[in-house]
Amino acid sequence: MKNFLYALAQYYPKICSAFKHADGIAALALRFYLVPIFWMAGTNKLMHFQDTAEWFGNADWGLGLPFPFLMAALATSTEIAGAVLLALGLFTRLISIPLIVTMLVAIVTVHLPNGWQAIADPNASFANAQVLASAEKLEKAREILENYGNYDWLTSSGSFVILNNGIEFAVTYLIMLIALIVLGGGRYFSLDFWLKQKMAKHFS
Repeated sequence: MKNFLYALAQYYPKICSAFKHADGIAALALRFYLVPIFWMAGTNKLMHFQDTAEWFGNADWGLGLPFPFLMAALATSTEIAGAVLLALGLFTRLISIPLIVTMLVAIVTVHLPNGWQAIADPNASFANAQVLASAEKLEKAREILENYGNYDWLTSSGSFVILNNGIEFAVTYLIMLIALIVLGGGRYFSLDFWLKQKMAKHFS
C-alpha cells in the first residue's frame, strides 16, 4: 500500500499534465450547449421584434420594463451576437458578461415568480403552490384526452406535462456562463486561444 501511494504521488502530476491538453473540451462543451439556446432566443425575438418590444414594455400582460424598444434591441443583439461568438470561441469571457446580465433580467422578471421548476412536478419536495395545483389540471386534461381523443397517438412523442417556466433552466445557463468567464474559450478549440498564442509571439 505504501509503495502504491508513493507511485501515485510520483506519477499523478505527470498524469494531470498529460490531461491538460484536453482541458479545452469542457469549455467547448459549454459553449456548444449554449449556442443553439441563445441563437433560437435571439432570432425568435428578431422575427417578432414588434411583439417582443410590446411585451417588454406592457405592464399589464408583459414585463413592464422602461425603454422597451431599446431593451428588446439589446436583448436580441446580445443573444444573437453571443451565439455567434460562443460558436467561434471569440471574446468568450467578454460576451459572457452581457449574456449573464440577460439571464439575470430573465430570471428576475420572467421566471422567479414561478419558483424553481421549469416543468411542473408535484411530487418534488420543493414544489410550490402553483406546481401542486398543476396536478389536478394535468389529470383533468389527461381524462379529457383519453375520453375524446386518440390518447395513445397524442402521447406517442412523449408524456403531457405542464410548463411551469420557473428559474431552473435560466439558472443553469447562468452557471454555465459564469464557468466560461473562468475557463475562457478553451485550449485549442477557440479563436481566443489562437489569438492569445499569436499575440504572445508578437510581443515576445
